[in-house]
Amino acid sequence: HVQLVESGGGSVQAGGSLRLSCVVSGLSLGSASVGWFRQGVGKEREGVAAIWTASGNTYLTDSVMGRFTIARDNDKTTVFLQMNNLKPEDTARYYCAAGPDPYTVIAGNLRADFPYWGQGTQVTVS
Repeated sequence: HVQLVESGGGSVQAGGSLRLSCVVSGLSLGSASVGWFRQGVGKEREGVAAIWTASGNTYLTDSVMGRFTIARDNDKTTVFLQMNNLKPEDTARYYCAAGPDPYTVIAGNLRADFPYWGQGTQVTVS
């Protein structure tokens, strides 16, 4: 049984930082894809970042490049999304997703075809 649990969301002022965590159980992170998606009120879901843990290859959407980073911890159980210089437009509910196959990017967009999803954590930037 695969379970993803996100944490680390909250309310911050513009320019601040947050670190989101996604603890994954039931799926080895030695070779897996973990992605972060977000959805704001009245907006479509957007792929923000992803990592293919077997190679360390990462993806970041253009709007967060230079501000967000994605990384896996050494114990291979948690993936972090470090978010710096947050902007009001980053306000959304952030979801962690995972799967055993490499993530897919089409036309610059991260595909949401991950089989496992968490419940999300809210990020509010004012």
